[in-house]
Formats: sequence, structure tokens, C-alpha cells
Amino acid sequence: MKYTKFFVLILLSSLLLVIIVGCSKSDDSSSSTDEQVTIHVLEKWPEPENAPYFEEAVEAFEEENPNISIELEAVADEPIKDKLRTALGGGDAPDIAFSWSGEFAEKFIRGGAALDLTDYFEDDPEWKESFLEASLIPYMSDDKNYGVPLRMNGKIFAYNKEIFDKHEIEEPETWDDFLKISEKIKDEGETPIILGNELRWPIIHYLTSFNQKLVPEEEMEKDYNKKGHFTDPGYVEALEESSNLKEYFNDNVNSVSQDMGKEMFYRGDGAMLYIETEEIPHLEDNMEDDWGMFKMPDIIDGEGNQNAITGAPEGFIVSSQTEHPDEAVEFLKFLTNKQNAEKMVEDLGWLSPISDAVNEDTASEKVVQSSEIMDEADDLALWLDTVVDSNVAEAYLEETQKLMNDDATPEEVMERIQQVAKEVEE
Repeated sequence: MKYTKFFVLILLSSLLLVIIVGCSKSDDSSSSTDEQVTIHVLEKWPEPENAPYFEEAVEAFEEENPNISIELEAVADEPIKDKLRTALGGGDAPDIAFSWSGEFAEKFIRGGAALDLTDYFEDDPEWKESFLEASLIPYMSDDKNYGVPLRMNGKIFAYNKEIFDKHEIEEPETWDDFLKISEKIKDEGETPIILGNELRWPIIHYLTSFNQKLVPEEEMEKDYNKKGHFTDPGYVEALEESSNLKEYFNDNVNSVSQDMGKEMFYRGDGAMLYIETEEIPHLEDNMEDDWGMFKMPDIIDGEGNQNAITGAPEGFIVSSQTEHPDEAVEFLKFLTNKQNAEKMVEDLGWLSPISDAVNEDTASEKVVQSSEIMDEADDLALWLDTVVDSNVAEAYLEETQKLMNDDATPEEVMERIQQVAKEVEE
């Protein structure tokens, strides 16, 4: 009897110990799940008209995910390029970083700085299938996904309706038509086209379009992928077209900033402006409905793709150094869900890579029209200064600015590009 009581006491003590240990393990697991995680996000939209959208998105995400804090850092378009190269190449990389698509992202992929996101997309097919396929491809390498597109951005010509009506001008259908109406506007004593090239990339956007229309696609793909030396004659033709436009641009284009150029257009100082679709809200604010748009016209007999449009998806990569990849991807999923995509279109007037996010309920008539222009294109001509090797891009930026200053001919510019391309290959 004594032994029976003894064993009962031992059994009860053992059960109590198991319960205590079990509770202890349960508590440890709970504290691990509730551990506070901070995700550092580096993006490029600090402007007062853009920042509130991201701040509100962060606030809504943190409310749904109280164990994840988002540290948002916004750096403007030009300075972020140097910051990204330094941050992603060093030991203090943000968990999530903005990146242009194409070669700009490819550098980080080759260097092992970008996390392979393929499994995240494959494990959530509904998320993957919500994107337009064309928006994912420029962030892929060796059939793997490395980027999450946030928005689509493309180039269109905006024109001043008052100037066009005054001179009885209609939207051009071909590039020859475009040059004819430019000549007519010039003959009437007005500036046909506004260009602010102080930062060098605006003329590169013209050249992106010209290369696409004048160079055979197989040649361009080879050269852009560092397997050629830019020897196709279409490249010189593209530079000649850019140079020919100088007589229709405003004076001193290399001293005029992009923002100053837009202000000139808003005031009616010029008839046309080659703009990005992201700038449509600014046009609507400053000109209401007194402007129209058309895509860059086809160049008849051009050996490139006439139905491509200059533009690209823009979005984010996740650092391979992040200690919290799951949480980083969770934030990107939140940012690109249908509800937030529609809110982005409605709040900012940007085009979304999420299917059907741009519609009559979320976007203005002009934004919908620009989305239709993008949708009708069968390919995207990615920004030249982000799709080619960075050394070739820098040579293009330097030499085309000389071209705009009449300090270099198209042939001289191309000789320099070919030289740098050869050095890159070697």
C-alpha cells in the first residue's frame, strides 16, 4: 500500500513535470512567433504627391502584421542609382530595394545580391498569375524570378491641343508625318518639341525608341546582351534621327532640366513633349483636358519592331543578405495585391502590372488611354541606359549629350559606343 502511494506520487509528479515543460515549450514557441521583425525598404518616390501612398500602405500592412515593422527610406530617381550600387554591394543592404528591370537588375543578380524569388511565385500561383506576364519577364534570369514589379511605365507624346488646333494639325501616323508637323509648327514661329536634357537620360529615351524601330531585333538583343559590338547601321540612323530633332527642340536643351521642360510645356511654350506615363497626373493638374497623346509613330522601312513601345516595369528586388526573406516577400505581396494595385492607380495615376487594376473606376480617361496604348504594343523597349551594360550606358549618356551640343557627329558617337562594347566583351 505504501509502495502504491509512492508510485502514484511519482506518477503525478512526472505528469506535472510534463505539463510544466510542455507549457514552457509552448511559451517559447509563442515568443518566437511574436518576435518583432524590421524590414528596411529603399524606394525612389520621396515626392510629396507620391510619399503618402507608400506611408499609408506601410501603416495598413503593419496593422495586419503587428510583428513586422517597415522602415521606409525614399531616395529620388538620380541619387538612388549610386545608393543602390553602394548599398547592395556592401554589408548594409536594405531588405527590399527598388530596381529598374533589365541590365540594371541583372548586375545585382549576377553579383549574387538579389534573392531568387522563384519558389515564392511558384508556391503562390494566384499571386504570380495576377501579374501581366510582360511585367515579370524583364526581372527574370535563367528562367528564375528575381523581381516584383510595382508599376508599368512607358513613353508617349503629349501635345498641346490649342497649338495643334490653331495650325490645323492632326496626330501623326508615321514618323515622316511627325517631322512634317514639326516643320510646320517651326515655320509658324513656335517651338515644336520641348526637351530638358540636363540629366542626360531624356534624349536616351528617344534613342531607345529609335534603336527599337531601326535595328533588327536579333541584332539588338545580341548587342544589348554583350555579345556584339553595335555594328548594325540602324544604330547610326537612330543617332541621326536624334540629331535631326535638334532643329525642332527648344534652345540649350542640355541646360534645361526635365522639370523645367515640363513647366515650359505646361505654359504653352512648345507643342509636344515626350513624357512617361507616370507624368500624366501632372499634365492633368496643369493642363486639365487641353492636351492629347499619341505613341511614337512608326518609321516606315525601319528594320526593327514598329509595334514595340519604350517603357519598362519598375519594382523591387529582395536582398540576398536579408535575414527575413519571408517577411520581405509578405510585404511585397501586400503591396501588389489587387486592392493596393487599384489604390495605387487611383491615388497616383500610375499604370499597374496587376491585371485589370487600371479601369474606368480607378483611373482617369487619359490614364486608361495610355494603358491601352501600352497593351496594344507587342513588346517593351526597355530604357537604353538600364538595359545595356553600365559602361556602354555611360558612354551613350556622355556621347549623346555631346551630340546635342554639336560636339560630336552620329558616326563619332557610334565609334565610341563600339569601342566600349568591345572592351566590355573582352
